[in-house]
Amino acid sequence: MAERSDHGLEGMERQSGDPSEVDLWFVREVLPLEAALMQFIRHSWRNANDVEDLCHDVYVSLYIAAQKQIPHPTRPFAFAVARNILINRIKREQIVSIEAVADLDELGIALDEPSTDRAVIARQELHRLQAALDRLQPRCREAVVLRKIEGLSRREIAARMGIAEATVAEYLAIGIDALADLMHGDPPKLGSKP
Repeated sequence: MAERSDHGLEGMERQSGDPSEVDLWFVREVLPLEAALMQFIRHSWRNANDVEDLCHDVYVSLYIAAQKQIPHPTRPFAFAVARNILINRIKREQIVSIEAVADLDELGIALDEPSTDRAVIARQELHRLQAALDRLQPRCREAVVLRKIEGLSRREIAARMGIAEATVAEYLAIGIDALADLMHGDPPKLGSKP
């Protein structure tokens, strides 16, 4: 069983020298997949220096899983393990260069970060919102900021501003209407009362 030591899977045989059911399964079902697994890893992971280590990680994971229950069929399970190991390695490295991974879609990884154009659009919207807030009457702006940004209740806003809750409600209604108008390009309907 020279193949085992070539792949770094020492300890596959029991101390008595008799191969276990897992050992036999591994030699019969997993080792014949080596060429296909290596090709899959090479295709999915561009850093050639990592391919053998990644394949070894797949073998170790398969062997450990088989000690609990031998998977049937073996081939799809082996490739699912390989895919998961690649995804975990990408996540662990945090920074993924374009050269590191051949095809992220093939690996099925959802990127959490927004695209550059979405980030620019969001930043522009934030600037528009700040400009609209700056155009509100000071008391309306204060009420809106306390409610919508700081998350205070009307009662808390009334206490902080030293006004009645009904006045807070009025400031909020006027301020939010004016913000909506300003954000949509309509001239604001600023009330004269506050």
